[in-house]
Amino acid sequence: MTTVHYINCGFLHKPPGPRVVCHCLLLEDPSGLVLVDTGIGLLDVQRPAERLGQQLIDTAGFQFDEADTAVRQVERLGFRPGDVKHVVLTHGDPDHVGGLADFPHAEVHVAGEEHASAAAGSWRYVPVQFAHGPRWKVYPKSALSWFGLEARPVALGFESEVLLVPLFGHTLGHCGVAVRQGDRWLLHVGDAYYLRAELATDDHPVSALAAQRADDDALRRSSLEQVRRLHRDHNDKIDLFGYHDPDEFPQPGAR
Repeated sequence: MTTVHYINCGFLHKPPGPRVVCHCLLLEDPSGLVLVDTGIGLLDVQRPAERLGQQLIDTAGFQFDEADTAVRQVERLGFRPGDVKHVVLTHGDPDHVGGLADFPHAEVHVAGEEHASAAAGSWRYVPVQFAHGPRWKVYPKSALSWFGLEARPVALGFESEVLLVPLFGHTLGHCGVAVRQGDRWLLHVGDAYYLRAELATDDHPVSALAAQRADDDALRRSSLEQVRRLHRDHNDKIDLFGYHDPDEFPQPGAR
């Protein structure tokens, strides 16, 4: 069975809001390593204003520490950066893809709708983060179903099944990433919610931010309802978590 390492690849802090994490996954399999999202990258840390622009840094509250980058955490776990053969993206926002350039030879797996939106020059993406020329593997719409949602199997050749699960709205191609673990599943919901409290209410202060940041808020709310359904009806089969809630991040070293 594929081993899952939980790694926090950066912090965002925009007072008076909470300090939030960039909750990525490192999947360890005999055939190689996979990152699920890449957080804040090494080049972002080294040249933040040049890469991201001061306005974005201030608006999102980017925090920069080289030790938090995915490449340094991969090394700290005893691996080489070249061992990362694949990256699976929930979406292309700058706090999720900054580390792509640190793994230039990895194949990058993404929903077709997300790739098209980035290629069209959507306002929300930072082109310099893709300037190294990622090796894209693009996934179109699928007829397969997973707990009532569309599922797009990710071609990794791993012992554990990995799926892109469309949860559109935050971006036009935003997906969750599901990883089979024996008779259970992990579901990384990306930014389908920012804080776990959103599973219970639409009136949390962060809900206004989520609506503001959505490319399609009606679609975002529909996806959030699907995540709530999974949490309510399939809690015995699915362990789900988001990208930003620090209370969902396991203790350091958890696998």
